[in-house]
Amino acid sequence: MPWDPMRDLLTMQERLESLFGHAAPGWVPPVDLAELDDRYVLTVELPGMDRSDIDIHFHDQRLTLRGERRCTAPGPERYQQLERGQGPFSRSFQFGTAVAGDHITASLADGILTVVVPKAQDVRRISVGT
Repeated sequence: MPWDPMRDLLTMQERLESLFGHAAPGWVPPVDLAELDDRYVLTVELPGMDRSDIDIHFHDQRLTLRGERRCTAPGPERYQQLERGQGPFSRSFQFGTAVAGDHITASLADGILTVVVPKAQDVRRISVGT
């Protein structure tokens, strides 16, 4: 797994804030982004989340995933250790080629969100003759 400095910084920030009693800023779900010939495929780990907890928006060639994982612990919230991300998250993705935003699909199964972003059809340049 490649090193993700942003994820490490957010984890350190959460741990420091928990020491001083501040609320954690959220969490960063891991995402794999694959580029195929005709589409991009995002695979996002969102265990324990329901479809209603996830928002997906596409605007100006940018795909944004937002959501919130609520605490599901039974009884009083007195933890010995808390490592699973809780609270809101937001991830945005800008694609290297034009995509067909009106044909994006998403599915959630077994805690894995899969978003398929088709690439736009080839734009052909037409020369103007004399």
